[in-house]
Amino acid sequence: MEIGFIGLGKMGMNMVTRLSQGGHRVVAYDQAAELVQHAEGVGCTGALSLLDLVTQLRPPRSVWIMVPSGSPTSDTVQRLSALLQTGDTIIDGGNSRFQDDILRTGEMKQRGIYYVDVGTSGGVWGLSLGYCLMVGGEAAAIAHLAPILNSLAPPNGWAHVGGPGAGHYVKMVHNGIEYGLMQAYAEGFELMSKSEYALDLAKIAALWMEGSVVRSWLLELTAHILSENPHLSQLTGSVQDSGEGRWMIEDAVAKNVPVPTLASALFTRFRSRQVQPEGAFSERMLSALRNAFGGHAIQKH
Repeated sequence: MEIGFIGLGKMGMNMVTRLSQGGHRVVAYDQAAELVQHAEGVGCTGALSLLDLVTQLRPPRSVWIMVPSGSPTSDTVQRLSALLQTGDTIIDGGNSRFQDDILRTGEMKQRGIYYVDVGTSGGVWGLSLGYCLMVGGEAAAIAHLAPILNSLAPPNGWAHVGGPGAGHYVKMVHNGIEYGLMQAYAEGFELMSKSEYALDLAKIAALWMEGSVVRSWLLELTAHILSENPHLSQLTGSVQDSGEGRWMIEDAVAKNVPVPTLASALFTRFRSRQVQPEGAFSERMLSALRNAFGGHAIQKH
């Protein structure tokens, strides 16, 4: 299949690489020319501009956007849609708010353009392991994209979860759960780091991966992190958040659903950014985990 791809950051570059390896023709664009050259090196066709990208695709076109949420995504959608035609499809694979997807779907429908939202999970490991894809939008548009989704995801790794915005809604809740899981691991390992026993935390994390009820990929990453840096030295405890946890709390308040675990995890991140330079062991672990699965920036001292 043929697809255009906009945004060649950590996630985007790995995604176009996986698509190219899957036999698809990928026309790739990024504002950074060196990233376009990199994409060409992994088998993609480079584009010099959005217009160049659209011109190189045959109708009906499908274009995947993988840029930061908010204004970068909105601006890209508007500029791209002005170049597309009836029957073309825009896919937003970033972390947009689901309410924004609903509005954009309506706007694009007036122009005859399909709009599909895809919650994408897998971080920097998706190139080798595949991406879990939560897809929202009209069934006809999604059926057309199935070859692309099949290549990006592992077996049974994508699903059409509902109408416009549903993909990003499910991804929002996914990320909120992720906050809570990470917080629980971080607090437990901090407690063990202060034990009267000389505990090998990396060994314990690896042990729990063998049949334990708390085994997970995040725990696997924890074992790897602690084996390389047992005391998480040189890291600060400053933990960022990318917005989804805040949106989930807003949605929970609107629906009268208690989410105390998520709220506590989010507020811990707020607190972490007020305490410097070292921060608690648990907060240094949160920062290290975010870097391990998503390549998110970490602060060192």
